[in-house]
Amino acid sequence: MAPHWHVNAHSMIYITQGSSRFQVANHQGKLVFDGEVKEGQIILVPQNFVVLKKAGKQGCEWVAFKTNDNAMTTFVAGRLSAIRAMPVEVLMNSYQISRNDAKKLKYSREELGLFGSKSRTEGPRAI
Repeated sequence: MAPHWHVNAHSMIYITQGSSRFQVANHQGKLVFDGEVKEGQIILVPQNFVVLKKAGKQGCEWVAFKTNDNAMTTFVAGRLSAIRAMPVEVLMNSYQISRNDAKKLKYSREELGLFGSKSRTEGPRAI
């Protein structure tokens, strides 16, 4: 799943099948969790903390509970990302990169929220 955060809700994620590597970073960009969460385990992600999920070899299925019925998700990468919304000039100045590199950064991913792999993708399952 694309790296993202919720601006107005905490998340409780319960792994129902398989496993997934989770990386969670706080609002200062410091990695606060980097590990595997397995079937039957729960991980809590505070609001405004970025989370990245990568399914294990056997895939991963989960159920996520939010503390707000209208949880708002912001993606770090992809077509709906915060970076995509920034002008190229802002990216150039912020990261001290060329216009060409800023365009590559801004437009490098076209997915909305799920990033696929060649073998299998992870994602929420309708119950």
